[in-house]
Amino acid sequence: MRLSLNKNKYKEVNLYFQDEARFGMMNHLGKYLTASGVKPIVTYQHIFKTTYLYGSYSPINGDCFVWEINGVDTKIFEAYLKEFSLYKPKEYKIVVIDNAGFHSTKNIEIPENIHLLRIPPYNPELNPCEQVWQYIKNRFKNQRFEKMENLKEWLHKTVTKMDSETIKSITGNHHFLNAFNAAFIN
Repeated sequence: MRLSLNKNKYKEVNLYFQDEARFGMMNHLGKYLTASGVKPIVTYQHIFKTTYLYGSYSPINGDCFVWEINGVDTKIFEAYLKEFSLYKPKEYKIVVIDNAGFHSTKNIEIPENIHLLRIPPYNPELNPCEQVWQYIKNRFKNQRFEKMENLKEWLHKTVTKMDSETIKSITGNHHFLNAFNAAFIN
């Protein structure tokens, strides 16, 4: 893939993988390590209140842009892209997305500094962002939140604790890195 970039307009090019994940008040039970014969006690709640994280993660430099919002649809996706384009506006962003229905690009405005690439349908394993959500959800198990604000605060702290080395280790794949380097670095 060759993109003609205005070198005066964009100082760098970066690859991001984008996805969304739902987090809610209903807690997910996981395993606990206890002494033999001791049964762990975990409080459980069954509340259907949720929020979503939209995230774009770079395996190239470990950069990320995460947005918390209450829903998924085409208008929200368009607003996310607009906000993402304002993050490092001198960076040209190649964003790999899945084929979710609300990722339809027919009637939305895609910012000038973003180029969207789709992974083939029914191949979530090709999107390393799925591993980022798994990383967060592994820490989410056995958590119980009294209020939605507590959940949102926990998500914010968890996401901001992830440094660039952690993100690169989760999203890094030599196939993606080699293809990016061959196209844009060499």
